[in-house]
Amino acid sequence: MIAAAQSSNGCDSRFQRDYISWSAISTYQQCPLRFYFKYLKGLDEHFLSASFAFGGVVHSAAEFHFNELMAGNPSPDHDTLLGVFWEEWKTRSEAAEIRFGKKEDLNSIAKTADRVIEAFRESDIAQPKGRIIGVEEELRSELVPGLPEVLGRVDLIVESEDALTITDLKTARTRWSSDQAERSGEQLMLYAGLAKDLAPGKPIKLEFAVVTKGAKPTVESLPVSFDQQRLDRTQLIMRRVWDSIQDGHFFPSPSAMNCPGCAFRGPCEAWKG
Repeated sequence: MIAAAQSSNGCDSRFQRDYISWSAISTYQQCPLRFYFKYLKGLDEHFLSASFAFGGVVHSAAEFHFNELMAGNPSPDHDTLLGVFWEEWKTRSEAAEIRFGKKEDLNSIAKTADRVIEAFRESDIAQPKGRIIGVEEELRSELVPGLPEVLGRVDLIVESEDALTITDLKTARTRWSSDQAERSGEQLMLYAGLAKDLAPGKPIKLEFAVVTKGAKPTVESLPVSFDQQRLDRTQLIMRRVWDSIQDGHFFPSPSAMNCPGCAFRGPCEAWKG
């Protein structure tokens, strides 16, 4: 168990995990107080935005699809994947309230889900070239000196004759550009560091599979170039964030984009430092 001393402002800054994830680091970067409520206080998130829930259940449907392929079974049909989608939606809605945005309701979600599942099944992403060796695979290593082990959950790992391909699935409202994929690649850099021993001697290819949720959904593969200097920089950022966590630096970071959908708005407004 990793533990830090109580900070000077009285916050209990003990981190109760023996690993750290990029998701946790990103949460701190977005809002240190959100990190505190989620990872240190362990507060329940009593509601989810419909957009966030949708992305999660699309991941679950894709995970089911790839697990079937990895087991040597045929690709699941459209109705099967929709069934997985709605079963996961039900599970999430029972765990927390799902709040819809403007012009959203369950009917609009159903129509979007139907279109997205169809687009996914027809995409090249759904039929990877090579042998699937990992789906939602947990990779864990002492990747960054001075930190707990880094844990990565990789959506898809495929081995071919000439490379090991690591794919991270994203859902988005609009299509990503190649530049946007490259700018978002820190998480994939970490995955490359964690996966380097899975296929010794083979180069590692990194890509985002971006699913858009528009009227005509798209599923696109966007490669990300591995850069050792960028991985080193990402590791440095993680060390700096970890030092801030250890020192108990927790404070709100108001954002017009993130605050309205944050499940910790109540505790945040009541926070007095």
